[in-house]
Formats: sequence, C-alpha cells, structure tokens
Amino acid sequence: MEETASKTKSYRLYLIIKWFVRLFYRKITVEGTQNLPDEPAVVVGNHTQMNGPIACELYFPGNRYTWCAGQMMHLKEVPAYAYQDFWSHKPKYIRWFFRLLSYLIAPVSVCVFNNARTIPVYRDSRIITTFKKTITRLTEGSHVVIFPEHDVPHNHIINDFQDKFIDIAKLYYKKTGKELLFVPLYIAPHLNKMYLGEAIRFRADAPIEEERKRICDYLMEQISAIAVDLPLHTVVPYRNIPKKYYPKNKH
Repeated sequence: MEETASKTKSYRLYLIIKWFVRLFYRKITVEGTQNLPDEPAVVVGNHTQMNGPIACELYFPGNRYTWCAGQMMHLKEVPAYAYQDFWSHKPKYIRWFFRLLSYLIAPVSVCVFNNARTIPVYRDSRIITTFKKTITRLTEGSHVVIFPEHDVPHNHIINDFQDKFIDIAKLYYKKTGKELLFVPLYIAPHLNKMYLGEAIRFRADAPIEEERKRICDYLMEQISAIAVDLPLHTVVPYRNIPKKYYPKNKH
C-alpha cells in the first residue's frame, strides 16, 4: 500500500511539473506527419540538448516512447551524469554552480524520467534491458524516439550517431518477421517546429555492420538536408556551449 501511494504521489508531482513545463516551454508544431508510418517505427532525431526530449514528451504525435539516459532515473547517478553531460563545458569560474545544480535537480529528474513515457538507456550490461523494453513497446504498436548523437562532430547541424541502436531492427525482425522503419527527425527550437523526413527500412538479409552504416548515414544526411533547406535559423547543437557559438543552418 505504501509503495502504491508513493508511486501515485510521484506521478501526480510529475503531472504538475509537466504542466509547468508546458506553460513556459515554447509551443512546438510538427511538420511532415505524413512520413510517420502507421506501423511501429524508430524515430531518430537531433538531441538539441534538452529540447529533443522535452519537445517529444510534450508534442510528438501519437503513441510513442523516448529513449533517455538510465542514469537520470536513479537518484545516486544523476549528479555525476548530469554535470558531465550537460555542464562540463561551462566556463571554469561558474562550474561550481552547475555541480551544485546537478545535485539539486536529482529528485526532480528521478520523478520526471520515471513517470514520463521513457525507456531507460544503459551503456553497460543493462543495455539488454533497454533493448528488451524497446522491442516490447514496438510490438505493442508504439513508436520509439531515439537521440543517438555523441560527442564527435559530423557537420554544423549534428554530431555523429552511435550506431548500435540499429540492432533493434535485427531483434525486432527476429521476434516479428517484419523489417523495421527508421524515420529522420529534425528539431528546430528557434523555429518552434519539428520536421519528420522520409523513412528508411532495415534490410534483414544484409550484414548488420552494413546496415548500421547505411541507415545512420541516411538519417544524418536527411536530418542535415531538412535543416539546410529551412529558412535561416539558429541550430541548437548537441553540446551545451555558450549561445554565441551556436551555428546557423546555412553557412
């Protein structure tokens, strides 16, 4: 009973936090919804720091779950992960503040990420749990949103993708006999929009190494092309760098 009451209290707090975020966060509209297939798919986007997860939680259409860092769901793991991932590139004179902030946000992070429509992502042996939960959500009919950038620049729009998430398609095919679709997503906070591009389908008869490269290259090219074709705007980069260094979508 106590555990149930605690979960109910946590979920109510999450709904309050979500209401406040929606109240103050920009309204994001979705373009290209015709590219979102009726069948389950993996939607792959640019992270745009925290804008990607927030925008998808609030405004992504239909039934979906979003990959999130598993560390943000565990109280003891939040501070180290949050500081390193969000704020380690801040100027030295102010890093003390962000170290403190990483501890202050921990309870809020645990509440939000454990109640939102998320799938925890781990980089250790727990990755098996990540893949199992992802396959479960896909077979239930949900889309799954992933932000696979890491700290290696690709171009002025996005960073390179970590490619092991493509293996979801191999597992999904093994379970269902269906070849999974991957849909590119470009999020442009300064335009108050997110854009869905044309999907690419996994080829089950091709070597997985070949499919990782083929699909990731396609997704990065499409996301970049969508961005460049849009009106001039500021791109929110993967890294939390000073805003004066944010690039434009056109050189």
